[in-house]
Amino acid sequence: MIDVKGRVALPARFKAGLRGGLVITRGFDGCLFVYPNEEWKKLAQKLILLPIARSNTRAFVRLMLAGAMDVKIDGQGRIVIPDYLRKYAFIKQKTVIAGLYNRLEIWDEDKWEQYKADTEKNSNDIAEQLGEIGV
Repeated sequence: MIDVKGRVALPARFKAGLRGGLVITRGFDGCLFVYPNEEWKKLAQKLILLPIARSNTRAFVRLMLAGAMDVKIDGQGRIVIPDYLRKYAFIKQKTVIAGLYNRLEIWDEDKWEQYKADTEKNSNDIAEQLGEIGV
């Protein structure tokens, strides 16, 4: 749930690994990515090494880096999601926080449910494609 000030509470199981500070930025599929500072630094280093002569590379780097915001966890375990990122992810009120290996994703609950349903419906095709690349 997001409050009127744009704050969202992080689940307790994620907080321990995030005390060193966070970066929130635009994600894919209509969500936001939240990285611990150390993970963000690794990603940013990779991004700045990409060839800037390619337009799709420039666009991707802009998506990830432009508008990325440092955020802190407050005393009640919340972070503030800037308005422009809430608009990007169409976050209205209810949110879902998904923990992935090196980041969190913040979704509008309705968008998450739709994404999850679409992904589950296509899970066989996804598994086949991953099998083609050795996963």
